[in-house]
Amino acid sequence: MNSIEIKTLTPAAATQEMLADLLVATVAAGGSVSFMHPLAPEAASLFWQKSLAAAARGERAVLGAWDGEVLVGTVTLLLDCPPNQPHRAEIAKLMTRLDYRGRGVGTRLMRAAESLAAQKGRTLLVLDTATEEGASGLYEKLGFTLAGEIPDYALKPHGGLTGTLLYWKRIGPVS
Repeated sequence: MNSIEIKTLTPAAATQEMLADLLVATVAAGGSVSFMHPLAPEAASLFWQKSLAAAARGERAVLGAWDGEVLVGTVTLLLDCPPNQPHRAEIAKLMTRLDYRGRGVGTRLMRAAESLAAQKGRTLLVLDTATEEGASGLYEKLGFTLAGEIPDYALKPHGGLTGTLLYWKRIGPVS
């Protein structure tokens, strides 16, 4: 796992294609990341095109975990919060390639996102994850606190409803 490098992603065509492939595979495997199965590669590519454009505007940061030339995971840090919430950021779209799960990629991505949020003066992180088959264990291991559950929050990628678990983590002093 020492060969994994975390980098801020830019809108290079090859990177966007790898992100789209990762999103399609995640949804196909049941990952609850706002999309339904089957996810067309073109739709996944358009999502990442828009996401990386928002990153270029400073509204978010998209981080990638690389094993050599292969993108093996990603996480997004949403920074464009309302004027009364300049102290917080939101974690979104944490995904790891199926063949890299359980090898610390998600942990490394989350720690990098947390560090970046702190560098940007954020003191509170929030996130949500599906009640069924979500990453609650990872988030709790990383020190996130469960705020509560909303039942029947979203459709699972293959159909049926799932709840969502809301988490928060203080990463700096209260201003």
